[in-house]
Amino acid sequence: MLKDVSLSTVRAFEAAARNGSFRAAALELNLSPSAISHAVLKLEQSLGATLFERDGRSVRLSHDGETLMRHVGLAFEELRRGMEAVSSRGSKLLRLHSAPSFAAQWLSPRLPDFFAAFPDVEVRLAAGTDYTRFANDEFDADIVYGPWRLEGTIAVPLGEEVVTPLCVPQLAASIRTPADLLGKVLIHSNRKLVLWHDWFRANGLTAPAPHGTGFDRSFLAIAAAVDGLGIALESTRLAEREIRRGLLVAPLAGRSNDVRYVGHHLIYPRAGHQRRTVRIFATWLLEQLGLDPTLPG
Repeated sequence: MLKDVSLSTVRAFEAAARNGSFRAAALELNLSPSAISHAVLKLEQSLGATLFERDGRSVRLSHDGETLMRHVGLAFEELRRGMEAVSSRGSKLLRLHSAPSFAAQWLSPRLPDFFAAFPDVEVRLAAGTDYTRFANDEFDADIVYGPWRLEGTIAVPLGEEVVTPLCVPQLAASIRTPADLLGKVLIHSNRKLVLWHDWFRANGLTAPAPHGTGFDRSFLAIAAAVDGLGIALESTRLAEREIRRGLLVAPLAGRSNDVRYVGHHLIYPRAGHQRRTVRIFATWLLEQLGLDPTLPG
């Protein structure tokens, strides 16, 4: 039977089954949706089985399709691991995508420690706000900020963050209570999950109308606060270098209600969770954050 089945048709089936969509599989494999549909149909004819239940444009695996996918998924993972084992670079390379502020403020300063601990691992880091879909095997893992919708992935929460007002020491001297911020210049991070009105509400106050300086990235807001442009509402994790160096202080530490939330997650494809570099990085990352390094899945 195998002599009648090509690897390309099996690959098309695996991509369509994993993505739950012929169109998404086509984008991943750089083919047309009709080419995916034709390849799946050819495989079904070769096997004498219906692999997908088709309802208009949507598709879902049939019982036979689910059975085949269990074996095909394992086979492709073994194939990947085998190619990595003999590749001169594959087993040593981690292709990582990250939210920009996490990459700039927290991760990059720690990469020298990572390389010292794992000198055989090479990291390629890209930062952006568009979450990777792991299409075309471009990335191995992604550190995302906020909600995401990615099927077939494992998500590891990166712990609780504390969001509090931060400013230069010179401004802090005039801030004694949360109400003191009502007359100050507030720096706004427009894409944050926690905004000034959330913080004021947590402290029993109504936020003033937005005014002052606004940025769409936390690292820009933190830099503006360091330059004395106003008071930023930011994660102490992202601003920990500036806090440690005394460039920024939390003027209301212990005198206000901070906002705590889980903002970042490490995600990676479920099919690729056994990759050596992903396991190494994920374990190291969790240990650096003081979290349990046991990985799900």
